[in-house]
Amino acid sequence: MSTEITQRMVASKALKLRCRSLELKKFIKGVDAPITQTSFAYFSLAMVYGSILLYRGQKLRIPWYWYLALGFVDVQGNYLVNKAFQFSSITSVTLLDCWTIVWAIILTYIFIGTRYSLWQLLGAALCVLGLGLVLLSDAGVGGGGGSKPLLGDALVIAGTLFFSMSNVGEEFCVKKKDRVEVVSMIGLFGMLVSGVELSIFELKSLESVTWSTDIILAFIGYTFASFMFYSITPFVLKVFSFSFKLI
Repeated sequence: MSTEITQRMVASKALKLRCRSLELKKFIKGVDAPITQTSFAYFSLAMVYGSILLYRGQKLRIPWYWYLALGFVDVQGNYLVNKAFQFSSITSVTLLDCWTIVWAIILTYIFIGTRYSLWQLLGAALCVLGLGLVLLSDAGVGGGGGSKPLLGDALVIAGTLFFSMSNVGEEFCVKKKDRVEVVSMIGLFGMLVSGVELSIFELKSLESVTWSTDIILAFIGYTFASFMFYSITPFVLKVFSFSFKLI
């Protein structure tokens, strides 16, 4: 049973990263809309899981402002990591995305009280070592890819901090309360936050987009992958520890 769950979890993570790679082709075609693409994912979550919540007719078990904070940090994480694809190579972004492991260990230790074995800490240390090599490569030692690789790397690392805050908060909520409520509220408040930021930062970019079938399909693929990822992640968090999920 645990093996099957883990396989589904890893497949979902890989699918999401695969769809992010399609964003590179999108950006090459002149589409710069990292907030817009995630807003569709949040909208789909709010519609599906919000409908289930309304059908149940239940009141929120966690105050709405905590979900607002959770949605805010999740939107920032998605924005920063997606934006990094414009400046750094997909290899660097994918590897540096593993910084989430480091932040998660720190945050779960402080706020949830999770204790880690020596082997788990050694594994995290190896990850940090590998990430350091990526940074050296992007700094010019090995010839990193992208137009501004160090800027891209910095965006990814900042994004993983927001991701870890979102996922640790999600883990806490899922273990204490209802999974459907958590996902629907992340979708609702994520949609609201991304809508506000979109109207401020991306309207001009969207007006200049020449829409095509490839771009629309890329948006649909990313939305579907993100929907599956957000749907499966809470279930995994409820069964396994957060750090195991990341590995």
